[in-house]
Formats: sequence, C-alpha cells, structure tokens
Amino acid sequence: MEEHLQRLSHEGAGIPFMGRWHYSRAELIADGIVHAVGIVLAIAAGSSMLTLAVFHAGPGEYVAAVFYVVSLLTVLSVSLAYNLWPVGSRAKWVLRRFDHSAIYLLIAATYTPFLVQLQGEPLAAWMIFAVWGAAAAGIALKVLWPGRLDRLAIAFYLAIGWSGLVLARPLVEALPAASLALIVAGGVVYSCGVVFFAWKGLRFHNALWHGCVVTGAGLHLAALLDCLVVSRL
Repeated sequence: MEEHLQRLSHEGAGIPFMGRWHYSRAELIADGIVHAVGIVLAIAAGSSMLTLAVFHAGPGEYVAAVFYVVSLLTVLSVSLAYNLWPVGSRAKWVLRRFDHSAIYLLIAATYTPFLVQLQGEPLAAWMIFAVWGAAAAGIALKVLWPGRLDRLAIAFYLAIGWSGLVLARPLVEALPAASLALIVAGGVVYSCGVVFFAWKGLRFHNALWHGCVVTGAGLHLAALLDCLVVSRL
C-alpha cells in the first residue's frame, strides 16, 4: 500500500493539489452510483418535461427549458468524468476546471426559464444579464486560475444562487405557488449540500454533495414542469 501511494505521489508530482483526491473504492462507487442515477433521471424527466412543454410553453420559454436540461446533463456528465478519473492523470486537473465551471453554467441556466416569466418587469432582463455575467466571470476564474480562491468561489456560487431574492416580489406574483415552493426547496437543498462539499474530512462527503445536487436539480426541474405545463392545463 505504501509503495502504491509513493508511486502515485511520484506520478502526480506535477499535478496541482493532488493531495485533495483521496477517496476509498467504496466512496468512488457510491459517488458513481449517485451520478448515474442523476443522469438517468435527468434524461427521463427532462425529455418528458420538454415533450409536454411543447404544447404549453412559448418559444422563448421552451428554448430556456431546453438549455436548462442540457446544462444539467452537462454538469452531471462532466462531474462524473472528473470525480471518477484516475488520480495519477493530469487530465483530472483539466476536468476539474470544467467541473467547477459547469456549476456556474447550471445556476444561470436554472434562473433563465423562471426570469423569462417576468414579462413587463423592467429588472427581469437586467437580472438575466447580471446572472449570466456573474456566471461568465466565475467560469473565467475557474479556467484561468484553477485551484485558487476556492472558498471565495463557494461564496460566489451561493451569492448568484440566491440573487433572485432581488426579484422576490415579482416572482411571487408571476409564478404558481407550487413552482415557488419547489424553487425555494431546491435552493435550500443546494445550500445544505455546500456543507458536505466543504466537509472534506467526512467520509462519503462527495457522494452526499452530489446527492444534494441531483435532488436540488430535480426539485427545480419539477418547478419548471409545474410552471410550464401543470399550471397551464
């Protein structure tokens, strides 16, 4: 075992922050299962929602919904590749950039379909630009300076995620009650998941964090289904 660790250390000497990746086989299997379940459910639920939304959503709403589903599948797929990629490979460090960047993509893609509902609200368009601008800045940070300012990035994730409170009143007036409840529930689950994301010493913390991501994304997908389909029947 000691020789194996020494070999990995030698092979990954040029890989920044290699010491962060120490997970047992059981933890990797659990994390892989969470990702696989999330991807399967995202494909099944996402495609079903989009099929139904064709008959009820406007063109702009539908495009935003498609982008949400595509972003969700992108996040889960990249995350699966990154987290299960062998530690001794430099490709893992590259995948880490895409994995952390994709979180910003999902946050912005989650906001867009709901902000589109605020027709006639002057701040709605500005909010869409602000969210995507912040996401672009976060992605640039992760791509250009990987491994730096990670704690700040966590705060940035949360700040963008809850920035919708600025338009709380218009959203309450425009969206169905069930949609709002699901959106808030998803945000709370995501926020609680950050605790597991940061708790590196907790066994299975990665699987728990990704379980929160899958659950939060599922709640937001349900909110989108309620907003674009169920409430319009």
